[in-house]
Amino acid sequence: MESFLGGCGAALQEHLRTNQKVHVVLGNEACDLDSMVSALALACFFAKTSWEAKAAFIPVLNIPRLDFPLRTESTFLLKEQQIPESSLVFRDEIDLHALHQAGLLSLTLVDHHVLPSRDRALEEAVTEVIDHRPLELQRGPSCPVTAELVGSCATLVTERILQHPTQVLDRQTAALLHGTIVLDCVNMAPEAGKVTPKDTHYVSLLESKFPDLPSRSTIFEALQKAKFDVSGLTTDQMLRKDLKTLSGKEATIAISAIYVSLQVSQALERSSDPSLDLSPRESPSPAIRAYDQGNAVASRKKVLPVIQAFLSVWDRGGLAGTDMQPEATDRDRKMRADPSGAAGRDPELGRDPKDPAKSHHLGDDLVDDDAPLPPTPMNSLVDECPLDRGLPKLSAEAVFERFNRIAVVRSSTEESPEKK
Repeated sequence: MESFLGGCGAALQEHLRTNQKVHVVLGNEACDLDSMVSALALACFFAKTSWEAKAAFIPVLNIPRLDFPLRTESTFLLKEQQIPESSLVFRDEIDLHALHQAGLLSLTLVDHHVLPSRDRALEEAVTEVIDHRPLELQRGPSCPVTAELVGSCATLVTERILQHPTQVLDRQTAALLHGTIVLDCVNMAPEAGKVTPKDTHYVSLLESKFPDLPSRSTIFEALQKAKFDVSGLTTDQMLRKDLKTLSGKEATIAISAIYVSLQVSQALERSSDPSLDLSPRESPSPAIRAYDQGNAVASRKKVLPVIQAFLSVWDRGGLAGTDMQPEATDRDRKMRADPSGAAGRDPELGRDPKDPAKSHHLGDDLVDDDAPLPPTPMNSLVDECPLDRGLPKLSAEAVFERFNRIAVVRSSTEESPEKK
């Protein structure tokens, strides 16, 4: 498998340069583990056994390369089998429509059998289908269709490979197929309602041919853990990992799920410096805790250190039984005794007397969420206040421009020498 994939990129470029046939094995747009492994294994099998000797057989993952890290169970299994991501071909790296228009494309669909509307023109290039869903589209006799309601499409691909008279299955490919079927069939547990006798038969057959494959429980637990592991993802990637969208006539709604066990609510409940005086209230979801905050003086700025302390303890792996209350400094205590901060600031110089180097810069009051609102401006040329009809509508550009001005003022103030 590894050597086959390693040559796919060069073979594709050579066939494009010389206008030769390209046979693409394409998984579905979800590009989950089943779709990926089915495409890789079947394309490798075709390359070893097909009569299309002059064609380049290319498995294509039906997502942009940028999105592949989101398929954490897929990246995990490939790393386990020492298959580099760089050897894969993604949908944004091959122009299937241009190949089809040039008459050079043959297409095998795995783990789906209906192309989306934007790819409808490629239907003419489909030469075979292998899927484990109920058929929604009937094809002509020239396009063989294998469709059976099994737990994993990889089961049908395994069947196709092992039924061939030439035994071409290598250990790497077997491990990919084995792990995929076990994950899709929930560790082959009948009570999960996914596994079928055919799934069980081919998993057992793979295990008999390659006795050194990991046990079912071992590979299932590893893949299940990897599937929900977001530790290596950015916030943007975590939100996109399990993104679902629903579209109506007027709007599109996106829903994301992040599988993280948080105990931050406990840290807020136990907080005594400041005490938030939290009272539980009815929540719209059992997964969400809602509170009324009795201490209205504790603004976001005062709550953030509590959450930051919680995150620091979490990063060190020490949540259980740990007091996540941040240690209060003398200045914190004075500020809480005098929320206005007047006790800790020299009103004449605008400095903290304990740290003369820290001056009160122009614009600080604009970014302080505790700052009082300015008095309503009046215009002597009109009979009413300009703001009586509500605040003006601000665009995002105007807000960013305002922050940029604050940053420029701060920068120029910090760079100027202080008067002595």
